[in-house]
Amino acid sequence: MVFSMTGFGRGELRTVDTDISVEVRSVNHRYNDISIKMPKSLSFLEERVRQYVQSRISRGRVDVYVSYDMSDLKKPDVKVNYELAQNYHNALIQLKEKAGLEGDIPISLVAAFPDVIITKQQELDEEELWQKLFCALEKAMDILVEMRKEEGGNLKKDILTKLATINIEVSEIEKRAGFIVEEYRDKLAKRLEGLACEINLDNDRIYQEVVMFADKSNIDEEVVRLRSHSAQMHSIIDCGGTIGRKLDFLVQEMHREVNTIGSKANDLHISKAVIEIKSQLEKVREQIQNIE
Repeated sequence: MVFSMTGFGRGELRTVDTDISVEVRSVNHRYNDISIKMPKSLSFLEERVRQYVQSRISRGRVDVYVSYDMSDLKKPDVKVNYELAQNYHNALIQLKEKAGLEGDIPISLVAAFPDVIITKQQELDEEELWQKLFCALEKAMDILVEMRKEEGGNLKKDILTKLATINIEVSEIEKRAGFIVEEYRDKLAKRLEGLACEINLDNDRIYQEVVMFADKSNIDEEVVRLRSHSAQMHSIIDCGGTIGRKLDFLVQEMHREVNTIGSKANDLHISKAVIEIKSQLEKVREQIQNIE
């Protein structure tokens, strides 16, 4: 199966005490580059997020955005030390009586003494938080992967269509290659007819010239390799997986063979076919840049 490197996914988890959302975006990249942005309070889960994303995506630039409303979890646990408060209150009453002071003893005064009211931040359950985050993350990744799969299927169809066009042009080159030497021999003979009075060339010399031309213009090997590379691309695409780099290499090799054919053939019809093949290969190369 062929996957594109471009996609987007969003997952959410909303409960009475939880509001978490995850957005995942991916674009073209030579390697597997993952960027994660999440609240500092959840930073201890960043590596687990990274490992999961890597398990789902082999190649591409991936940006993960996590937002988490932890307002309920952040509420501190408040406790009152009633015994200590009573001791402070009793001490204030004694002070009031012995010093002959007037007035009431306000509760705010007692509450202001150290350790009367104790606030303690609730500890976070790491595993529980991970399960909540994973729920939203998995949804986002499922959507992202499905989008990459759908676009990858479209890329596959387009590339195979262009390969079919290339193969047609290669067949035309093969047909035309069979006439090049014969046409050269006929042209050479006609030119020599006009110079017969001035130049004395025997048939052996003409034959040698034709043989040399045939050797220089022979493109059989290049055509065979070109067809082999095309067949390999078909096979790799059918197998699927992480194939972008393999396909890119084969396109480069096909470009090399086509350029050699164009330089060796020295024929107008083949040159036109070469131009068309190079045009199709460039389009294939552009599509391959977005394949995982």
